[in-house]
Amino acid sequence: VQLVESGGGLVQAGGSLRLSCAASGSTFSINSMGWYRQAPGKQRELVATIIHSGGSTNYADFVKGRFTISRDNAKTISLQMNSLKPEDTALYYCNAYSMIPPYDYWGQGTQVTVSS
Repeated sequence: VQLVESGGGLVQAGGSLRLSCAASGSTFSINSMGWYRQAPGKQRELVATIIHSGGSTNYADFVKGRFTISRDNAKTISLQMNSLKPEDTALYYCNAYSMIPPYDYWGQGTQVTVSS
């Protein structure tokens, strides 16, 4: 499975960005997809996930009410980010999880920078 992110960039605080992630390859094995982020000097953290079957979503507390994850089609997810804050600045990674066999796939990451 290969993952390619797009949509990052520079935005002022209070602005919006939309990230997209396109999966290719053996996508039939994917059970869920999501977004993680990593700021300089910090550990990678979960932002939001969506289950392929049923569309159940999960969000980190710090993005609830501001970010929305969606599945655009069988192979693409998006993350709509509103009311961005400088602390949202990070490298955002797309993730795809396969249960059988258990494996995490990662994209290269897309930079999001929010200026104050």
